[in-house]
Amino acid sequence: MKFRWVDISAIVLGAIWGALWMIVIGVLLMLVSGLIVSPPVAIATLVGAVAGWFALPLAQRISAKNTLYASLTVLLVIALLVLTGLSPFGTALGENTVYQVFALLVWAGLVGWSCGLCLDGYTSGSAKRYRMEILLIRVMKGLAFVLFTVVVALPFYVMVMTSLKSQQSLLANPLDFSIDLTQGVESLFRSYVELFTQYNFGSFLLNSAIVSVATVFITLFFAVPGAYAVARLRFPGQAFLSRSILLIYMVPAIVLVIPLYAVFSQLGLRNTLYGLLIVYPATTIPVALYMLQGYFRGLPSELEEAGLMDGLSRMGVIAKITMPLSLPALASVALYVFMIAWNEFLFAFMFLDDLDIFTLSRGVVSLNSSEVPRQHLMAGAVIATVPVLALFLWFERFLVSGLTAGSVKG
Repeated sequence: MKFRWVDISAIVLGAIWGALWMIVIGVLLMLVSGLIVSPPVAIATLVGAVAGWFALPLAQRISAKNTLYASLTVLLVIALLVLTGLSPFGTALGENTVYQVFALLVWAGLVGWSCGLCLDGYTSGSAKRYRMEILLIRVMKGLAFVLFTVVVALPFYVMVMTSLKSQQSLLANPLDFSIDLTQGVESLFRSYVELFTQYNFGSFLLNSAIVSVATVFITLFFAVPGAYAVARLRFPGQAFLSRSILLIYMVPAIVLVIPLYAVFSQLGLRNTLYGLLIVYPATTIPVALYMLQGYFRGLPSELEEAGLMDGLSRMGVIAKITMPLSLPALASVALYVFMIAWNEFLFAFMFLDDLDIFTLSRGVVSLNSSEVPRQHLMAGAVIATVPVLALFLWFERFLVSGLTAGSVKG
């Protein structure tokens, strides 16, 4: 039988997805169920290669994609069970059967779905160059999506599951990240309750909220008129100022923290939130200026000129015309600045010594000691992550539009 390039590509493609999804699902199975597994990556690679080869003729004969994916899933399940001797993840199927069967179905479904998506529109004839490029792009995009999702989601899953476990279960099996839902809500969220009742975490949260929100207002107060001046007004050094706004980011923060520590100690600003409200805006105003000036340049200047002719001052034009038209950019800048202030650690670590004024990042680090249970540290990390994550997801559309606005004139 003569193999063509597209057939070889399908085999290689199936082998890649078979091995990758076996590793991912095997690790997830171990974390969720606590079962010690040894994923048969070599067998999964072979089975995936065969599935990729079968995907081409199945795609030609079956018009419905759902039927194609179901057929590949059944083929993969049977092949893996036979070749592994009913031990699809290196452990007998009789042990934690429900988890293993579910993981097997998920693995087979993902491999078949991935092969079907990548090979969509292909035939068994000779592949032209552009078809090979499309196939390569699909594979690289899929691999990048899977790898980055795992890298981001897996630590967060471990963090959340650890925060919900008891000290006894962590000592019994530190690698078991499954949750016993029969223990009750009070026992399940005990570490979160103890954080606020015993470890002063409420004040950490309040301090971070105050500092972050104040940093946003201070940054916008100076960045909006500054960006407008760079974008609209004509003055000596305008071009140089526009290009050199971000020069402050060429100086590492660790270089600035020592002299600032000495100066703030002499001025009485160390170990106060006021010191942070000086440092944080100083680091966020340049990037806010850079983001806003591009957006302001994209706004029609005729609207502002009409406002000036109607008797508005420059500040009136900014307040009544420019800012209402710039809400997407302002929202993206506010979100970006808030995330910087919320997650900042170096200056908070160096400047703050009083437990009552710790910010959230500084407070979480204070939990990293032998006297504090590990689940409390993870609970603190979850509390520090969830608010900014929720804000990011809620304002994502403003962030994308604000970052891309002003990149194209007209």
